[in-house]
Amino acid sequence: MTVPLRVLVVDDERPALEEIGWLLSRDPRIGRVRTAASASEALRALQEDDVDVVFSDIRMPGLSGLDLAQVLTRFRDPPKVVFVTAHDDHAVEAFDLDVVDYLLKPLRESRLAEAVRRVVEAGAARPTADDDAIAVDQGGVTRLVRRWEVQYVEAQGDYARLHTAAGNPLVRTALATLEEQWREAGFVRIHRSLLVNLAHVTEVRSEGGRVSVVVAGEELGVARRHARELRDRLVRRARPGSGGAP
Repeated sequence: MTVPLRVLVVDDERPALEEIGWLLSRDPRIGRVRTAASASEALRALQEDDVDVVFSDIRMPGLSGLDLAQVLTRFRDPPKVVFVTAHDDHAVEAFDLDVVDYLLKPLRESRLAEAVRRVVEAGAARPTADDDAIAVDQGGVTRLVRRWEVQYVEAQGDYARLHTAAGNPLVRTALATLEEQWREAGFVRIHRSLLVNLAHVTEVRSEGGRVSVVVAGEELGVARRHARELRDRLVRRARPGSGGAP
């Protein structure tokens, strides 16, 4: 099992930067998206934060994407590199630098998804640490549910039901305990009985003062007292340069 990729997007054109970041954030294999408006800014970001893959433009003022990729080869544990560019005349140079993929603008989401697949297969995805999992007992068999798999958690008395794509196991853990333990991983309380994983929120709805979120195709109501924190956490996650982490 692997955890979602930590991504850095580099492009000097703000619309392209925001579009690529937004498209990547929709991919369930992507966990955190950080952005940089230049190669120099990207290098500063890489000093501050660990990144699994860099999606970079090539032609940029100052250091180019090729320059950036060359610098990354000197890292002890370099991130994978994917180029996203409007020009196809640097492909040979790019692959001499052992980049994973070379995408041409305008970008198609399906092509970007294919690049993410190649990154995963190239070994950028990290093994899940033990503290990222929770043990559940199902019919006498204990298995581990990885935290990133959990779409949302529902309180049921002294238990919590973990909603995942593979099933909805019940664990003997209080919702408040999971909220405290998983907050830094992007989970936020939206109701006294609901905790959602921001990575799985695909839509926020507001109508007549009522707020709800869509998670895995299911609409979940947001209590008024939790609405502001939810919005703040989502904004911080989506804001360019924020790193995507709550």
